[in-house]
Amino acid sequence: VQLQASGGGLVQPGGSLRLSCAVSGRVSVSFMGWLRQAPGKEREFVAAIRWFGGHTYYADSVKGRFTISRDNAKTLVFLQMNGLKSEDTATYYCASSNGITSSVYDPTMYNHWGQGTLVTVSS
Repeated sequence: VQLQASGGGLVQPGGSLRLSCAVSGRVSVSFMGWLRQAPGKEREFVAAIRWFGGHTYYADSVKGRFTISRDNAKTLVFLQMNGLKSEDTATYYCASSNGITSSVYDPTMYNHWGQGTLVTVSS
């Protein structure tokens, strides 16, 4: 599977951005996720969607503000980010996992990664 993320940029606190991830190649995955890494911090889970079924999962820090979704053709995965805060500043990655449900929150369980897209939240 090949993943290509886009949509990052500079936004003011309280603003919105939508990230996109183009999915191609042989797609045999359990979950597609968004993860992020801020400068000097470890990579962390943000959100994931079960590839077949569409159930979604969120980190507590983004619940109610971010929404993950995919198109019906399963070629795009989106992360709609509303109410952005300065602490959301990070490089965001889309990634795929073949893991079980209990592992969806663990960044080490994602085995294919796209290149990151930088999101900067600042006034």
